[in-house]
Amino acid sequence: MTDLLEQISDSIVNFDSEGVMENVKEAMAAGLTPQEIIEKCLSKGLRIVGKMFEEGEVFLTHLIAAAEPAKRAITELLEPEMRRQKTSRKTLGKVILGTVEGDIHDIGKNIVSAMLFAAGFEVYDLGVEVPPKIFVEKAKQLKADVVGASALLTTTMHVQREIVRAFDESGLRKGVKLIFGGAPVTPEWIQEIGADGFARDSVEAVSLVKMLLGIEEV
Repeated sequence: MTDLLEQISDSIVNFDSEGVMENVKEAMAAGLTPQEIIEKCLSKGLRIVGKMFEEGEVFLTHLIAAAEPAKRAITELLEPEMRRQKTSRKTLGKVILGTVEGDIHDIGKNIVSAMLFAAGFEVYDLGVEVPPKIFVEKAKQLKADVVGASALLTTTMHVQREIVRAFDESGLRKGVKLIFGGAPVTPEWIQEIGADGFARDSVEAVSLVKMLLGIEEV
């Protein structure tokens, strides 16, 4: 059983997309729970790749190659099984992510989503072109701890300011941390619009969310 666990995490580290799916199916057939597969295999593999990225050993393309099959295994195989069993895993907090209205870029957001999930957070991905009011509605509905929105275009950056304003007007602002990212986003912009934080990449995003929620790094 230990060898099977290692095979799954190794397939993530080796960027073996088909291997991830086949090994996860084999693990499920062998009786491993979805929670065990996520925590001991997929999350472990993603953390290893994240550390390699942080240390300059791999590049953004490698993060994508690791995150996509992990996310696919979770959404297509493991989450349906957890719903069938009516079980869930313990999480560090709830995070909502989305790309702002008018912007369809999502690669960076998807990597952040996978890395936050691997770190132990419950992540809700709203997709692309998300209006400010939807961020607010979902945060209220899900009782989110953190809301993150990316803008990859200078022409859509202003929507991040609108998101902050929408949360201020909703009365939810004090209870939700707002973080933003994207190529044109800077710390100065974050300060100007009154958000809580800025991350340049997925590794930094995980550290930022933990810091904002008072969770110690392991």
